[in-house]
Amino acid sequence: MSKEATIWLAILAVGAINYVARLSFIALFARRDMPPLLDRALKHVPAAMLTAIVVPAVVFVGQGVLRLDPGNAKLIAAVAALAVAAWRQSTTLTIVVGMAVLWLAQYALR
Repeated sequence: MSKEATIWLAILAVGAINYVARLSFIALFARRDMPPLLDRALKHVPAAMLTAIVVPAVVFVGQGVLRLDPGNAKLIAAVAALAVAAWRQSTTLTIVVGMAVLWLAQYALR
């Protein structure tokens, strides 16, 4: 099998697995109530997923290189954005402040 065919087969397989996994919840709980424990647990999934995506992008500057010092502009911006998010609870303001602090920190740390 060629390299291109293997890549397309892998893409199709992952797509089919993803589709079946999503469809299973719809088909399983379409006519019945979700168990309370599962319902409570699923409410935490978005925050867990966002944390799993954002934290490595902020604290790692290279592959396996952890940087938690004040010289990390992304970390400074993330802390500022977190403070604004907790204080104002505004998505737009959080993004604007986070980006402004990131740009200022990158400029100041050069």
